[in-house]
Formats: sequence, C-alpha cells, structure tokens
Amino acid sequence: MLSRIADSLFWIGRYIERADGTARMVDVLRLSLVEDPGQDESYTSSMLLGGIMGYDDVAHDVDYSDVAARLVFDASNPSAVSGSWLAARENARRARETLSTELWEVINTSWRRWNGLGASTATQQHLSWVTERAALVAGIADSTMSHDEAWEFLSLGRSLERADMTARIVATGALQGGPSWGVVLASCGAQQAMLRTMRGMITDRTAAAFLTLDRRFPRSVLAALRDAEDRLTVLAPDTDRVGFSDEARRILGQTRTQLEYANPDDVLEDLPTMMGMVQRSVTRASDEIGARYFRSGPVQEWTGEIL
Repeated sequence: MLSRIADSLFWIGRYIERADGTARMVDVLRLSLVEDPGQDESYTSSMLLGGIMGYDDVAHDVDYSDVAARLVFDASNPSAVSGSWLAARENARRARETLSTELWEVINTSWRRWNGLGASTATQQHLSWVTERAALVAGIADSTMSHDEAWEFLSLGRSLERADMTARIVATGALQGGPSWGVVLASCGAQQAMLRTMRGMITDRTAAAFLTLDRRFPRSVLAALRDAEDRLTVLAPDTDRVGFSDEARRILGQTRTQLEYANPDDVLEDLPTMMGMVQRSVTRASDEIGARYFRSGPVQEWTGEIL
C-alpha cells in the first residue's frame, strides 16, 4: 500500500477516536460540575487542560467555557473535537479511493453537521453527538471495508488513540478533588459493563482497575494496547528468532506487559504515573510506525503532547 494512503488511514482512525475521547473528557468535567456544584470549577478545569491534556499556557481563572473553547470548538487545534473532525475529513479526502463510499459519506456528513450544531457552549447534546458519530464511523468502517491492510492501518490508529485517551480519562479520576469514579465510568460508557462484571460491587479501586486492566472491556487501556499489538502483528508478522524488528510492537508490548503482569495494587497505587507512561509509549510507538510505514511525510502529533 502507498505510504500516503496508509498514513491517511492511520490518522483517520486516530482523529475520530480523538474526537470521541476528548468529548468524553469534557463530559467528565461537565458531569462532575453537575454532580457537585460547589467544587472549584477553576481548579478542575485547569487540571484537565494542564495536568491531563498537557497545555502549558493555562490561566489561573479558567472555567468550563474556556475548556469548551479550547477542547471542543477550536477547529485550528487537531486535539480539539472540531479540529479532529476537520483533520479526519481531510485525511479521508486524501484516501478517498480506498475508503468505502459509506465511510466517506459518514465522515464528510459528520463534519458538516457538526458545524451546524453551533458553538455557544459544550452541552450534553454536543458531546453525546460526537460519541455517537464516532461509534457510527467505527461500525461502518468495520462492516463496509475489507479487513485488509487499509482496515488494519485505520484500526491501528484507533486502538493507539484509544489507549492514550482512556489513560487520560482514567487520570482525571485520580486527581485530588477531581470527578468521582462513577462519573468517569459513565463518560467511558463503562457503567453497565462494570456492574455486570462486579455484580453491583463498585468501589473507586475496582472502577480504576476495570478501566485500566480489564482484558475484555474494549475501552480499557490494556485491551486497547493489546489490539494495537495485534494490528501490528498482522501488518508485519515477526519472523525473528531473537528480539523484535518492529520497534513499535516492542514498545507497546513492554508497556502492556508492565501493566498486565504487575500487581494490580501497584498499578493503581500511582495511576497518574502509570497513565503518563502509557501516553509516552503511545507517542513513541506512533513515531516508530510513522518512520517505518509513512516515510514520505512528517508524523502528525498531538497538540500539548505529554513528553
């Protein structure tokens, strides 16, 4: 496959998942403010922008409207919802001959309809619409594309971004004075799955473990890392008898193994540090994937990437 097409497909997967994950994180803040109107809105907003999203120019008096302006409606920022939709559409346009007609139409229509929703404030309508459209894009891609290299690159981008975004969402639950784990679970669509798994016995610790270490919940950090590894294995089956020639797979495998085989208590004891490790690993793996498969152009990066 041409590196230009593979690059676009990879970033379609990442940007759609980024729009979804960013909307979920903003929804965590929105729901926490509804749940506890007396909390320090400025502190929580600044922690989301600075501590979780990695922005280093956050004012001391930010509020929810500032978060919405930067993370939802800024079309010039590829880390915001609007910017992610725009970037996904532009990548889809470049890979138009490879996408199914249905997939191109849903991405293009989503971008146009998003602009019609208005940009006054990030309401529940805005945020739930984004998560629903992201799920629609994923479903149409899975059901209308041949599961060949094109689909593998799109799915690889989606899995990498999901690992990163879930790690950021989990980190919000570990913040002092941050949202409750019930809010974090709800924002990830994990509440019912968690109730069924734990049979109604939910604590902060089990909620954090579910979103971080559960092998069967598709939005967990561990499951997303494993899926990204599987996609890399299909794209370049490893025949080396010693070590790994695929550096991206080695990076993800080390991180996944560190989470999966560690004592869960040790992982949960210092969630911010562990989730920061996941984000750095995703960044390094993405760079290695770009160097191996997309040499014709620069690797696209996060705005405010945690280093």
